[in-house]
Amino acid sequence: MTVHRVAVLALEGVYPFELGIPSRVFGALQDRYEVVTCSVDGGPVVTNADFSVTVGHGPEVLATADTVLIPPFDLSRISRELPPGAAGALAAVRPGTRIVSICTGAFVLAAAGLLDGRPATTHWAVAAVFRSWYPAVALDAEVLFVDDGDVLTSAGAASGVDVCLHLVRRDHGAAVANHVARVCVVPPWRDGGQAQYIEHPVPPPSAIGTSDTRQWALEHLHEPLTLVQLAGHARMSLRTFARRFSDEVGMSPGRWLIQQRVSRAQFLLETTDLAVDDIAGQVGFGTGTSLREHLHAAIGVTPLAYRRTFRGSAAPAR
Repeated sequence: MTVHRVAVLALEGVYPFELGIPSRVFGALQDRYEVVTCSVDGGPVVTNADFSVTVGHGPEVLATADTVLIPPFDLSRISRELPPGAAGALAAVRPGTRIVSICTGAFVLAAAGLLDGRPATTHWAVAAVFRSWYPAVALDAEVLFVDDGDVLTSAGAASGVDVCLHLVRRDHGAAVANHVARVCVVPPWRDGGQAQYIEHPVPPPSAIGTSDTRQWALEHLHEPLTLVQLAGHARMSLRTFARRFSDEVGMSPGRWLIQQRVSRAQFLLETTDLAVDDIAGQVGFGTGTSLREHLHAAIGVTPLAYRRTFRGSAAPAR
């Protein structure tokens, strides 16, 4: 198996936590990924903490990368223009290389023109500034990450873990990504988007959440669940349930259900020999046609194409 090289470009003011995410996630699969860290000149990099870091490489390593990842840097260093030295470093990246940003790293991609006309995200707290500086970018500040094929952007801090696990899942399937998540002791997939982390008034102590109903729904995905059923299980009115669900998860109940059903279908396609119609029934889409439509809308491929892609990454089990 060819080892996939991930090059992490550390810029001045880098956040140490996010800088270490690629090594922690991809490093759990050393037979599949190699992670190298570089700076724009090969020298030490000042972090936003009270220490600097010494990197192992200069910008020339970017020319050898299959994926280039740009972690975030301190808000005080955000500029409409590229950080010093970044233009020259990015010029070394080969065409077709997968490029990923975490949090404020999206500002670098936008300043370099790599996000023009494309969907992207960044931390919700700097979304207004991002939109004003880069109106050509279709910013969505409600999601944890955006996968636009060869360019991926993610929101703040822990969403760097989300997008790296997503890349492992995309490269090698859900079973391998789940293994990495267990090694890192993190959830393999977080529900919802950034909206659930934006500051909201604290609800009264007596307020009932929707987490129990979400867990119940996951155990009954094979059933044709309705908003009325979900609200009834939560013992709320339809309006209250929909509002509280959106506040907690960052999306509507219907959209969340579709996301969970697609995710469950992907896992079954990878790990079983079940027919498409059988999988559709198990995840609540009812028919194979419905599953095909939802899977294509979510990831752009048919169930059979998806299964062929990941069949080698997970052993079938009935």
